[in-house]
Amino acid sequence: MTKSHFAVKRRRQFGIEAGSPCVDDLRNGENMSKGSVIWFTGLPCSGKSTLAHLLHESLKGQGAPSELFDGDIVRQRLTKGLGFSKEDRLENVRRIAFVAHLLARHGVISIVAAISPYQEAREEIRKEFNNYVEIFVDCPLDVCQARDVKGMYKKARDGEIQHFTGVSDPYEVPTNPDLILKTSLEPQAESLSRILSFVSEKGLVP
Repeated sequence: MTKSHFAVKRRRQFGIEAGSPCVDDLRNGENMSKGSVIWFTGLPCSGKSTLAHLLHESLKGQGAPSELFDGDIVRQRLTKGLGFSKEDRLENVRRIAFVAHLLARHGVISIVAAISPYQEAREEIRKEFNNYVEIFVDCPLDVCQARDVKGMYKKARDGEIQHFTGVSDPYEVPTNPDLILKTSLEPQAESLSRILSFVSEKGLVP
């Protein structure tokens, strides 16, 4: 999908008129140097949300403008009504990316924690951003299952939950992430330190 196609599809969905400043910026990539998007992807219970929250709190403590998109909360609001088919999952990612893009053009650091299981969706959104970091939260499936206090993996294996990533739906391992975090091998504080160092070296945070 081209940038033009992406912008047209998103603005129609969100009721934004062609020719408005935000649409022009989305199309031309203007002002993206002011903000950035940091996108966490990984299996359920891999540690995405925890690290995203820690990063958000750290940036707020530094006075950096940032917003957090937690996948579970986003599905209750922005993408309410979408299911878990492949097309719905792709649409979920696209909607998050669109809003994150709007915030970034106003100088906000958008932090996204979403499973984002399909490579095609991750490649699509990467093309839309100038200042973008994809973080693969790499955690073995058995460790994710052991961390699952809600019992979602068990329910998925028992057939109570359909289209569950890692059980009945695939997770396509990122082919070219900017940063890989082995959350089963390193403490949260170490992972956070690595994230902050990486995005600072890239000039994506103050």
